[in-house]
Amino acid sequence: QVQLVESGGGLVQTGGSLRLACVASGIIFSSKHMGWFRQAPGKQRELVAQMTSGGVTVYATSVKGRFTISRDNAKNTMYLQMNSLKSEDTAVYYCNAIPNFRWGQGTQVTVSS
Repeated sequence: QVQLVESGGGLVQTGGSLRLACVASGIIFSSKHMGWFRQAPGKQRELVAQMTSGGVTVYATSVKGRFTISRDNAKNTMYLQMNSLKSEDTAVYYCNAIPNFRWGQGTQVTVSS
């Protein structure tokens, strides 16, 4: 059964950094197109960064130049390095494959001004 476990969220001041991690099990991780998503209160979940199995990355305009997605296939783990954080980055962050599997619990990121 597929399991996605996100970690690394927290409270950070504007301009700060966080590194999120996502450990996947139950899938052939190295073959999957993966993404980081976020959902802010009252808003729809949005895709902010994605990486193909071949390593091609695509970022949402709102995070381009500030966020970096990476993966370690040997560890079945995906990362999201978030720099220059803004209050509008506050959300619950999730990882998932594209197309999606069952969602994990996510990790809360709160950016205070």
